[in-house]
Amino acid sequence: MLTGDANDEDVSLFDAEEDAGKPSKRSVKHPVASFFHLFFRVSATLVYLLCDLLSASFIASMVSIILLLSCDFWTVKNVTGRLMVGLRWWNQVDDDGQSRWVFESRKGSGKQQASDSESRIFWLGLIICPVIWVVFAFSVLFSVKIKWMPLVIMGVVLQGANLYGYVRCKVGGKTNLKNMATNYFGRQFLKQALSKEEES
Repeated sequence: MLTGDANDEDVSLFDAEEDAGKPSKRSVKHPVASFFHLFFRVSATLVYLLCDLLSASFIASMVSIILLLSCDFWTVKNVTGRLMVGLRWWNQVDDDGQSRWVFESRKGSGKQQASDSESRIFWLGLIICPVIWVVFAFSVLFSVKIKWMPLVIMGVVLQGANLYGYVRCKVGGKTNLKNMATNYFGRQFLKQALSKEEES
């Protein structure tokens, strides 16, 4: 799905068309992508947790974690999102200098669908890791280890940006997330009100 563009053509996500219609013998169609989807995220988290044991140098630990977070951001944004769930997002600057965000998802008809196990791996990794970095942010704040705060904020921002981008792709780029949440909670409230009326 493209935002801000009347062109609704379906764009090839890597080699999705080549595998279309071929039954998969494995539950994980892209094991290398699945591995690297989690590898950089888990490695950055582990290096952060074990940095005092691994190195006495704050700079070496910080550079290692920043490199792992950057590799994770690039890998998730440019590779694993396309392969594992058929989603991608990016920022495009038009000829007139306007910045435009594009959120895109693979159309479902006749094309390769993501396997349930790959989708589960993708979304769990995408959701759990930013939550862990938010916990790290609070622990740094309360333990008064302020020197780690820029690094933790970088982890929250990079992983949160991927989470936000892929959620926008999943629900549709033109959909306002605030309106969607408001509509959802409104429907839930209405269901509860109607069920209480029927009981009375």
